[in-house]
Amino acid sequence: MTTAPRQLVFEIPHRPALGAENFLVSQSNNAAVDLVDRWPDWPIGAAVISGPAGSGKSHLANVWRLRSNARVLYAAEARQAQVPKLADAGALVIEDIDKGPLDEQALFHLLNLVREQRLAILITTAIAPGDLDITLADLRSRLRALPVAEIAPPDDALLRAVLVKLFADRQLAVEPQVIDYVLVRMERSTAAAQRLVSTADQLALAMHRAVTRPVAAAALDALAAFKSST
Repeated sequence: MTTAPRQLVFEIPHRPALGAENFLVSQSNNAAVDLVDRWPDWPIGAAVISGPAGSGKSHLANVWRLRSNARVLYAAEARQAQVPKLADAGALVIEDIDKGPLDEQALFHLLNLVREQRLAILITTAIAPGDLDITLADLRSRLRALPVAEIAPPDDALLRAVLVKLFADRQLAVEPQVIDYVLVRMERSTAAAQRLVSTADQLALAMHRAVTRPVAAAALDALAAFKSST
């Protein structure tokens, strides 16, 4: 019995759709969507979206960036000397404040400018603000006072829609029964959905096949084997 030769596959970055019309809304993320939709009528001028990796925080932050013309800054890149220039933007997305190292004084001063200069800030984090390891007491207090919208783990309806969207982003048409097959066997997170779709795409290219149930099964097996080896 012979095995069909596999094509050499090069890793080509693909660009996901990140506009408002591409964000999939369900009960698990509705609070975060509502938070973004209510801007600029936020009670404080700053807010937080929290949720696990791959849950859509950055997608929603990008939606808000497009509406507010905000500058995007990763929290680990913020420095106290940059605060005046950053404030000149008028609106800031501060991504991943749970990932260090964090210049706490810089973030504290930026939050002070929310009221002093009406600076608008949207913060993303995988850890709830009250659980962050923050040394500066004033910053801890400011973060805990901000409105927080939490993105919960995806329900079945959202996870199904995410899978369809991720395959569509890669211009892959996948039969509903293939989605049904992986849905009950995969890890329950959008990050896992991203890994699964990427792996299935690579396997399908290598085998010169569409993403069928056997290809999806092979992708699940490959991810399980990788997880057990790490």
